[in-house]
Amino acid sequence: MKDLVRKAGREKEFRIESAATSSEELGNPVYPPARKKLAEHGIGCEGKTARRMREADYRDFDYIIGMDSENMFYMNRLWPTDPEHKLSLLMEYTGQSRDVSDPWYTRNFEATWQDCLAGCTALLEKLS
Repeated sequence: MKDLVRKAGREKEFRIESAATSSEELGNPVYPPARKKLAEHGIGCEGKTARRMREADYRDFDYIIGMDSENMFYMNRLWPTDPEHKLSLLMEYTGQSRDVSDPWYTRNFEATWQDCLAGCTALLEKLS
């Protein structure tokens, strides 16, 4: 999403962060195969590490987007009422109510890249 926003010349309009809904990867750098896929598209992730989603994120962000139904489960536990309707699945912006392909299980990082690109592109179009 940051790359799309940068390419659109709209960096000053957005604050984009990534956060985990679980603790398994906290403090770890980007997974090497994911880092490789991003590098293929000219996207660097040096110095990036996982952080946990915080209750304050609901106040601080307009959109809180999960990649899959497990993310949504944990996000709904953190913010059970979602009064401002900020929670959504990324693929919903493409008109599909499904999870982003998970490369942890499939090892298909290209499918995940395509899902993320489609979802982020559709979200940016919605925000334009």
